[in-house]
This record gives sequence, C-alpha cells and structure tokens, in this order.
Amino acid sequence: MKRMTAIIRTPLIPLITLLPATINAASLEPTTLKAWEAYVESAKIGMEQRLSPGGVFLWVDEEPERLARVRAGEIVVSPVGPQNPKKVPSGLIHDWVGSAFIAGVTLQDVLRVARDYGQYKELYPPTVVDSRVIDTGETKDRFSMLFLHKSTFLKTALDADYETSYARVDDRRLYSVSRATRIQEIDEYGSRAQRILPEDEGRGIIWRLFSITRYAERDGGVYLELEAIGLSRDIPASLRFLVEPIVRRVSRASLSTSLRQTEDAVRSRAELANRSTGSGKSIDAIVHGGAAPEALHLVHSSR
Repeated sequence: MKRMTAIIRTPLIPLITLLPATINAASLEPTTLKAWEAYVESAKIGMEQRLSPGGVFLWVDEEPERLARVRAGEIVVSPVGPQNPKKVPSGLIHDWVGSAFIAGVTLQDVLRVARDYGQYKELYPPTVVDSRVIDTGETKDRFSMLFLHKSTFLKTALDADYETSYARVDDRRLYSVSRATRIQEIDEYGSRAQRILPEDEGRGIIWRLFSITRYAERDGGVYLELEAIGLSRDIPASLRFLVEPIVRRVSRASLSTSLRQTEDAVRSRAELANRSTGSGKSIDAIVHGGAAPEALHLVHSSR
C-alpha cells in the first residue's frame, strides 16, 4: 500500500529526469544488495521499537511543533537521518518520511482507499499509469503497478509487484509494511522499440522499494505517516554536486503530493459513503477482507 507509497508511490521516480540518456547501463551488485538488506532490517527494528513500552508510535509525536503543524493541516516531509541520499557501495539509499492529518474521517475510510489497489491508477496520476490486484488475504495483499515518467531525455516505465502486510496495534492504531517483490525497467516505453529488461538491469533508476505506513485515529481524524525507502544506482561523481540537491528537493515535493492525493481520495470516498450509507465496517473487517465492497460500489457507480 503505500506508497502506497501511491501510499506505495515512491518519491524517487523523479530521479529519471536527472539521468542523461547516454548514462551507462548498470547491474545491481551483491555488495549493494547486502547494504540495502541491512538498512531495511534496521528500519524494521525501528518500527518494532515504536511499539515497545515507552516508544512513540507516530513520528509527529516526537516534536510538539511538528505535531501542531500536521494537526493544522500541513503535510510535513523530512529526510530520515543527516545524509540523504545515503551512499552505499555502487548505490544510493533514499529515505523520506511524511505525515498528514485527515480531519473528520475514520481508519475505515483511510483503509478503503489504501487497499483499493486496482484504483491506484485513478487516484495517483500521472505517475501511476496502471495498477491491478494480484491477491488479497486476511492481513497480506499483493498487487502490481506501472510507473511512468517522461523527461527531456527519457520515456521509461517501471513495472513492479508489491506485497503489503498489515498489523493492528489496537482499535485505533495499525501499521503496514510494503516491499516491491519485483521491479523491471521498460525501456522506450510506448514506442515500437519498447522492451522490458531483466530484473536488476537497466539504468538503475530504482532497484528496490520498501515502506512503512502508520495509521492512528484520534483528535477527530486520522494521522497518516509514510516512510518511503528506495535503492537506486549511484549518481556519477561528475554530476553528484549538481544532482543530489535536486533529487532531495523533488523527492520532498513528490512525497508531499502523494500524501495530498491520498487525503483527497479519502475525503472524497468518505463523503460518498456518508451520503449513501451512514455506516461502515469494523477495522477487522477491512484489514482482514480487503477494501469494503460498498466502497468499491460507490467508486464505480459514481463514474
């Protein structure tokens, strides 16, 4: 879901616009993958620590000023750690966290959007050009998305499969962990020369994606937080001083846009549901059964 994310949407797609068309192809190195796996494991441990006694579940609760800004309706986005992107052997790890508060909605409202993977292409244009459900289970979903970004130099797409697992903390809090299980670059997308490349080959725009999304219902609405982590090839040394600041600026803006699009979708769906039924399912019903049927019906009947 995330990131959605959509919530799975990644803020790293704009990196495509910064790579010259003549940049050499790259392959994911074992040392790069090892560094990535270690980083993801540390992110998982960090999430577990938020659940321990004395831990702070939401990132916004770590600073009163940050909480006040988000509570007032601002979307706050920040790099995780002092260095971003983080250099690893033959690669870069991009780690960003963003938070939004959606007033007047419930966890049920947010989860209906989060688990409606087939509609991501409608909710997160223009980056997500296609999306479909592969399988939904009690606490684990699988889906696919096609990302597209045009630039002066490139028209490249990324075709990826995702797996998202949900865990309920209590009646008003839950979190999900998402990871891309397959990412393949489609070179010259949309042209006669279009071809899908083997996994871990191509320009190395994005090799891996991982995200953690936290949901908390309180204060008359829902706090939605997304930490989006991605692995890309390294930026050539000759371009690094110029490109890295742009990557950071565009990444921040893209994650903020994703959260705003999610907020808009949740509000729209919630208004439709309230006008139609005035009732909803429990958190368990949505977490264990995918998107609520009445929500899907409302989306399709409104077209």
